[in-house]
Amino acid sequence: MATTRLVEVRRQVLKHNDTVARELRQAFDEAGVTVISLVSSPGSGKTRLLEETLTHLQRSYKVAALVGDLATDNDAQRLAGSGAFVRQIVTGTVCHLEAAMIREALGDGPWRDFDFLFIENVGNLVCPATFDLGELQRAVLFSVTEGEDKPLKYPTIFHTSDVALITKMDLAAAAEFDRSAARQAIHRVRPGMPVFEISAKTGEGMKQWLEYLVDQHERQCAGPA
Repeated sequence: MATTRLVEVRRQVLKHNDTVARELRQAFDEAGVTVISLVSSPGSGKTRLLEETLTHLQRSYKVAALVGDLATDNDAQRLAGSGAFVRQIVTGTVCHLEAAMIREALGDGPWRDFDFLFIENVGNLVCPATFDLGELQRAVLFSVTEGEDKPLKYPTIFHTSDVALITKMDLAAAAEFDRSAARQAIHRVRPGMPVFEISAKTGEGMKQWLEYLVDQHERQCAGPA
């Protein structure tokens, strides 16, 4: 009986989350805000990548970020140095962000004026997989130090993502990272998924990543073909 109750509660939570996510997505589309969420395990370089992304994009666009963390606002303070609008979401014991958290964090703020809104999820490759945040695209990151088989170990998060970023490419040689094996693992889980190999430290792959983001924004603003 207890197991049945737990399953029912989880279904209700996910149903409510999906309802709020749909409302958010519609509002984002109507406002022309391109929302990109970032998911990864801790230490993948997610914050560093987002810092560089915000810094570059804000030269031509209005950008903002919501940052999820269990306890501190360290990442939000760091990202605020880019000059972008940044707001922290402290989740406490919750290991992922939920759509209602996004709605509450945005509130009546100036989010409709943004061109891009990035959502940095809590460092976790399990819990965030089943929670839609109303984003246009979900980017999943893993670094060269985590191993080529990461997608095979966490297939759900890769299957529910739209683009994969392999980070810390400046360490690829030292880590003896096999690029081909990593790409094969990604495409075994999510055939055809775009993959970017990036080093936020050296700038490798950043141009391609930024062009991809701008293309997504232009497509969204153009509406249905």
